[in-house]
Amino acid sequence: MPLELVLLDIAPMMTVLGGVVLELQDCALAHLKEVIATDSEEVAFKNVDVAILVGSMPRKEGMERKDLLKANVKIFKSQGAALDKFAKKTVKVVVVGNPANTNCLTALKSAPSIPKENFSCLTRLDHNRARAQISLKLNVTCSDVKNVIIWGNHSSTQYPDASHATVAIGGKDVPAYEAVKDDAWLKGGFISTVQQRGAAVIQARKLSSAMSAAKAICDHVRDIWFGTPKGQYVSMGVISDGNPYGIAEDLLYSFPVSIEGKNWKIVEGLKIDEFSREKMEVTAKELLEEKETAFEFLSCA
Repeated sequence: MPLELVLLDIAPMMTVLGGVVLELQDCALAHLKEVIATDSEEVAFKNVDVAILVGSMPRKEGMERKDLLKANVKIFKSQGAALDKFAKKTVKVVVVGNPANTNCLTALKSAPSIPKENFSCLTRLDHNRARAQISLKLNVTCSDVKNVIIWGNHSSTQYPDASHATVAIGGKDVPAYEAVKDDAWLKGGFISTVQQRGAAVIQARKLSSAMSAAKAICDHVRDIWFGTPKGQYVSMGVISDGNPYGIAEDLLYSFPVSIEGKNWKIVEGLKIDEFSREKMEVTAKELLEEKETAFEFLSCA
C-alpha cells in the first residue's frame, strides 16, 4: 500500500523539518510514495486518512498545569477545526501530544462533523511498557503476554491492570497472577514502574521517549487499520459514552478495546474488584479536573 506522508510543523522549524524529509528519502522505504513538509494546516489535513497529532506545548519549569492546558487548548482547537474543515470525514485521528487525553477531547469537540469514535489518544506506549515488565519478570517474550489494560489517563495516575492478563506458558495461556506468583508486585511495583516509566526515561537520557513512542504509534495505527486478533484487546484512549465500567460520559479515558473493520469497541464483562475500582476512579477524577479546566479555556479561545 503506497503511503503519502504529510509533515506539519510551525514556520520556524521548516528547515529542521526539511532535514527529516531528507532522512525519510534516504531510508528508501518500500511503501513511501511521497513526503510533503508544510506549515499549513490546510495542506497538512487536506483529505487525509490518518492524522497523528504528535506536537504539543511541553511543560516548562515553573509552569502550572492550568497554563499547560491553556496553551494546548489553543493548539488542539485549531487542529481540530482544521481537520473538521479539510480532512475526510472518515479520518482516524490519533493524539500523542501530552496531556494526550484532554488534548484529544479538545480536538474532538472542535471537529463536530467528524464522528467522535474516530478520535483516540495514545496509551499504547503504557500498554507496551506493562507487557514488557511482566515479560521481564517471567523471562518470556512480550508476545507471550496478552490483555494487560491501561485504564484512564496517560499520566502518573493511570492504572496498569494485570488482573485480566494472560501469559503463554507451556502451550497455554495462564492468568498473569498465577504465572507471576507475586501479588504484592503486581499491585505495587509493577503499577508504579509503568506509571513512572516516562519520567525514568527522561532522567536517564535527558529526553522523553522517542523510539518506544514511535513503535507504540505504529502499533496503535496498525490495529485501527487491520484490527486486533480474536480474543485479544489493547489499550486506547477513547470517548466514554455509555461505557460498561461506570466512567463518567464525555471523558477521553483509556479502556481495553477490540477493533474490527476500523471500529473499536470497549471490551465488556470484565470483573472489576475493589482495588481496581479505586484506581480507576482516581485517574477518572484527574481527567474530569483536566476537562473542566481545559473547557474553561476552550469556550473563550
